[in-house]
Amino acid sequence: MSEATGSDKARTQGPEMATSFGFRTVREGSKQPLVNDVFHQVASRYDLMNDLMSGGLHRAWKDAMVASLAPPRSDARAFRVLDVAGGTGDVATRIVRAGGARTQATVCDINGSMLAVGRERAEKAGLDGVLSFVEGNAEDLPFPDRSFDAYTIAFGIRNVPRIDKALSEARRVLKRGGRFMCLEFSQVDMAGLDRVYDLFSFKVIPPMGKLVTGDSEPYRYLVESIRKFPNQERFADMIREAGFSRVSYRNFTGGIAALHSGWAI
Repeated sequence: MSEATGSDKARTQGPEMATSFGFRTVREGSKQPLVNDVFHQVASRYDLMNDLMSGGLHRAWKDAMVASLAPPRSDARAFRVLDVAGGTGDVATRIVRAGGARTQATVCDINGSMLAVGRERAEKAGLDGVLSFVEGNAEDLPFPDRSFDAYTIAFGIRNVPRIDKALSEARRVLKRGGRFMCLEFSQVDMAGLDRVYDLFSFKVIPPMGKLVTGDSEPYRYLVESIRKFPNQERFADMIREAGFSRVSYRNFTGGIAALHSGWAI
């Protein structure tokens, strides 16, 4: 895969995410409250937001993520998954439904509004016994070392100010042999599609978001945050730097999204 150049250069840099709120540069420590405000605004329509930003494809990408995780169908042992920044429980629900009776998922999210949506959905779906919801920060997880068999995060890590810290925490809470999986919007690597995707992202998504929710600014930030996120190769390097082995990634839809994987060995 070719190295990003020119206007994509920012996407190869991980540390600057701590002070970038979309295309704006903010003071260190200011990003998290701003991100929290975005998700308080979109919590009730979060899945609709992902439909808008992916053309509905996020559903197929999440199914592919869960299929790759392959939670065990056997009831021989418990399989514990930590789903971070997944407050509405969308990914966690898919995981427990794909796994056996002893598959359990803990959803950890820093945003109380997102968690409220998830708890309500889990109760309605009769999953409150296998899904649990914890308010916590990806950079400082409220769980002991080696607590989980798998760690998943979908479309959330680019909103974490210190990505390296979040990756380090993911490594800490995984058991030996545990799996890290991250699904995230990424860098388009298909000629022509990149221009179409940029046009859709900047000219269509914010106005559509305003039409649906009454406010375009949360969607503008989310589109911009994708462009600031490290590209596939750089993010894979960051996962390795956090101590993971057998790191790999798989592009979806020409690189609009990528599924990253690593093992705690």
